[in-house]
Amino acid sequence: MKPVRTPCIGVCSTTSLGDRICRGCKRFSHEVIHWNAFTEPQKQAVQARINQFTEQLMASKFRIVSRQKLEQVLQDFRVFYDPDLSPYFWLHQLLQKHLYRLQGLAEIGVELVPALRGRDLRDLLLQINEELQALSEAHHERYFRQ
Repeated sequence: MKPVRTPCIGVCSTTSLGDRICRGCKRFSHEVIHWNAFTEPQKQAVQARINQFTEQLMASKFRIVSRQKLEQVLQDFRVFYDPDLSPYFWLHQLLQKHLYRLQGLAEIGVELVPALRGRDLRDLLLQINEELQALSEAHHERYFRQ
């Protein structure tokens, strides 16, 4: 079994702001705190949930035209990406950390779905993060509420 890397992207709000769900990686605070004590299957379950939610939202708004171009930009920007995860997950991480460095989506092999063309990418990323937060909150309420 391949070890699961932390999904942390260096934008932690659970430790710095006390959020229940991290605004960066979307893990729950207890998952951030206890990550190193988790078993590999536990880490995989957390990663699978975050990957699924992220892919669902990103694929509804973006189309990856060239996976090769996206991977090249990730390498150029030194953004770690797990080839076992969805390229839409990689895209989200790239936009979270490096949107300010991009001139446009074409340079990373991505386009907006037709209904969203012309939308401001910063506003769209904020919307996606709010939607990810809502999905995570709903999941937390369903499975972790005490």
